Amino acid sequence: MTAMTPGSNLPLEAVRVTVEVAAPVRLDVSGLLLAADGKVRSDADFVFYNQPSGPGVSHRSGGGAGPDSVTVDTGALPPDVERVVVTASPDAAGQTFQGIEPTATVRQADTGAVIATFTPPQLGTETALVVVEVYRRGGAWKVRAVGQGYADGLAGIATDFGVSVEEEPAAPAARPAAPAPRPPAPVSPPVTVPPPAPVPAGPVPAAPPAAPAPAAAGTGKINLDKGRVSLQKNQTVSLVKHGKPLLAQVKMGLGWEPAFRGRDIDLDASVIAYGPQRNHIDSCYFGRLSILGGAVKHSGDNLTGEGAGDDEVITVDLGRLPAEATGLVFTVNSFSGQKFTEVAKAYCRLIDAATGEELVRFDLTGAEPQTGVMMAKLIRQFSGEWEMTAMGDFVKSRTVRGMVKPGADAL
Repeated sequence: MTAMTPGSNLPLEAVRVTVEVAAPVRLDVSGLLLAADGKVRSDADFVFYNQPSGPGVSHRSGGGAGPDSVTVDTGALPPDVERVVVTASPDAAGQTFQGIEPTATVRQADTGAVIATFTPPQLGTETALVVVEVYRRGGAWKVRAVGQGYADGLAGIATDFGVSVEEEPAAPAARPAAPAPRPPAPVSPPVTVPPPAPVPAGPVPAAPPAAPAPAAAGTGKINLDKGRVSLQKNQTVSLVKHGKPLLAQVKMGLGWEPAFRGRDIDLDASVIAYGPQRNHIDSCYFGRLSILGGAVKHSGDNLTGEGAGDDEVITVDLGRLPAEATGLVFTVNSFSGQKFTEVAKAYCRLIDAATGEELVRFDLTGAEPQTGVMMAKLIRQFSGEWEMTAMGDFVKSRTVRGMVKPGADAL
């Protein structure tokens, strides 16, 4: 048996596994079948006490005497299902997880043998939780400890994964030994934030490719005419070459190394898409590898940071981005809770996907004892051109969900 920590994963030898989630209070446990885009294919992929079975996934109520559980038969899952996430929320309306941390027990479904346990640490105002996920990687199935909390209850989880929460699903039978909970609270619409003030006209400091330095007066905005550009924090480069916008497919490569030899560190690279009013459109990360109709794609999760080259790559087809996507913020989070003071050589670089040529690079030279950092942003100008700005701003957040508001504030 293995005691898992946030972000850790294990290979599954058993085809059928059961995840039990127990706490000092009664919990509602659910399973969601997710396709490659990180969303359910339909509301039928939401498996819970009122809809206790789906393709390859079933729910069992503990009836108040034991924990609810979700069983996943990986051999029976449809081929377009990439993950099954197991969620939990307190049965009592409005109750948080503070002081009642749950424990997930992963078992071989046929023998009952315990494979692993996981207790998410440091929970507070969360009223719902993604506890673990069973996911496909390279043709094999694994289990990953997640522990991502939501303050807006099961409705927040459902909305994130594409389940309709406008009305309660019809219940064929009453839940045994407990009244059905109130319907999920309606999800509030995104908060509209006033657009940023116009950027004053004038020259921007220029930088030679090897070592950025303030440009002489009158040299104008940095562009890609002279080749590769190396940015310092808060410097901006226009993705224009020889007077033409670089409306092509680009890749944002993000990399890092452990600061202490021999110690792995699990960081997660993500990109958050915003609209013209800084409204959140979508997020692309290890749990949602493709967004905006495939215009933004994630390479997948690197769990150690070991090895040369980029650890995670996000591909952006600038020409295919919808018109409402005007800003992209690239972030890195320490899912396992390690601070960036334990990370060395963190960087991001923009690459021409067609040629493999590195266009822009930003090396993170400083570090703060935080678990998230906004590395860079791409902003679409009124002219249609895109500009990249190096950020290097640290945030206290282990997941991309906690980066959405700081990212909006930074646009």
